[in-house]
Amino acid sequence: MLAVAWGAGGSLADDPGPVIVATIASSINPVTADFLSSVIERAEKEKATLLVLELDTPGGLDTAMRQMVQEIIRTPVPVAVYVSPPGARAASAGVLVTLAADIAAMAPGTNIGAAHPVGMGGGGMDNTMAKKVENDAAAYARSLAEKKGRNGEWAEMAVRESASLTETDAKKKNVIDLVAPSLSALLTAVDGRVVEKAEKTITLRTKGASVTRIPMGLRHRVLSALADPNIAYILMMIGLYGIFFELSNPGAVFPGVVGGIALILGFYSLQTLSASYAGFLLIALALILFILEIKIASHGALTIGGIISLVLGSLMLFRSSVDPYLRISWGVILAMVGVSAAFFGTVVTLAVRSQLRKPETGPEGLIGETGEAMGDFTGKGKVFVVGEMWDAECPLPLRKGDKVTVVQRKEMTLVVKPQETSR
Repeated sequence: MLAVAWGAGGSLADDPGPVIVATIASSINPVTADFLSSVIERAEKEKATLLVLELDTPGGLDTAMRQMVQEIIRTPVPVAVYVSPPGARAASAGVLVTLAADIAAMAPGTNIGAAHPVGMGGGGMDNTMAKKVENDAAAYARSLAEKKGRNGEWAEMAVRESASLTETDAKKKNVIDLVAPSLSALLTAVDGRVVEKAEKTITLRTKGASVTRIPMGLRHRVLSALADPNIAYILMMIGLYGIFFELSNPGAVFPGVVGGIALILGFYSLQTLSASYAGFLLIALALILFILEIKIASHGALTIGGIISLVLGSLMLFRSSVDPYLRISWGVILAMVGVSAAFFGTVVTLAVRSQLRKPETGPEGLIGETGEAMGDFTGKGKVFVVGEMWDAECPLPLRKGDKVTVVQRKEMTLVVKPQETSR
């Protein structure tokens, strides 16, 4: 009985822990870093035999990348970064996340590289600062690669020269450990592999291990979506227009509330992107010009200036020198500028028409109205205009029933002239 019990206990002890799988298919930002931290925390609680991070990223923030790297190195759970599915990439900050992994793998049809650092905030760095940042990133990449026994020279080239490799070349140059066509093939390939974690040697037992996927929760999905530059731009525009309508109609409340929320969310998005302060100020100037157009009759000059400012600000909001994922889509820019131009163009047109339209009320409202002579008179008499009896003056003789047109008003007397058709 003791032998059976010992055998059962030994069998249970040899059962591998679960394989935790998480997917990051977005830019590297504070949200993805927080998501990875929560996944690692769960993997540690469940004593996972391996954490697989399926990665597809164009890059992102240096601070978020370093946080993710530190989490990967710190955790006692072995971590495999798997660049997948086919067509995915580990670019820019994604290169360093991959190099930090205990096991670096790529799916067929993927690529890795282009890790040259770029400045944030929309302004270019001077040569000295750019060199410092480049040297720091290059040393960091080489250190991570050599720590895991990978090609430190190429890691440095990825930073300094934006070098990129396909999965096949990455394997040949010892940038990654293996190429795996699927997750199951990866788990089979790494079974029995030895990795070092926290000064301990761990032999992976992934064959037959249960696989648990941890998807992004609603909070992380929403916050990750906000990191899209198109979403950030749209939110900022909604915020500015909400404030505009609130200022144009004080007390409306709803536009101000929506605009304030959208503007705050837009600012949150901008912190994860290479936003230009000049671009934002130009867009704000466009809003001010649009508001002034409502208050000042410039006959469209302020609106034209606002549209030009809006277009330039939209183009400058995110730097064109960085990756395309950090730029606004032309379709979004054209749509927002088109809607703005159409709206304020309509407002200006209606305002001009109202200025040119003949007054409907007041002293000027009677000019041009048609009336009828109430009796025969020459010089002064009575006319019936717009349902009222008025004293009238006319240099020409009028007969009762003649149709007249009001040409002027002198206090309570109308100056009229006979209509041609009345003769």
